[in-house]
Amino acid sequence: MSHRAAPEHTHPDEVPVEVALAALADPVRLVLVRELAASEDWARSCGSFDVPVGKAALSHHFASLRAAGLVEQRDMGAKRVNRLRRPEFDARFPGLLDLVLRERNP
Repeated sequence: MSHRAAPEHTHPDEVPVEVALAALADPVRLVLVRELAASEDWARSCGSFDVPVGKAALSHHFASLRAAGLVEQRDMGAKRVNRLRRPEFDARFPGLLDLVLRERNP
């Protein structure tokens, strides 16, 4: 059985605002963040999101979210599970996630 390397995480305190904004500007990543915000910590595996991208692209999107300090991941058996780093991210960028997570009116 192969063992994959644990993901690297960037703490939000180390993230420039441009990196955070770029991560949140992508439509797929925005779906991931919104769905994680509505879920319990560690309840969602990477494969549980309904997004129109393949596995490689999804891995890239999660890597971007980790680099922006938005997501923390850990392996649970064969699955990689996620949590939105909301408290840490909110401390670094107060109000930004509130704006991003607010539903748009048609």
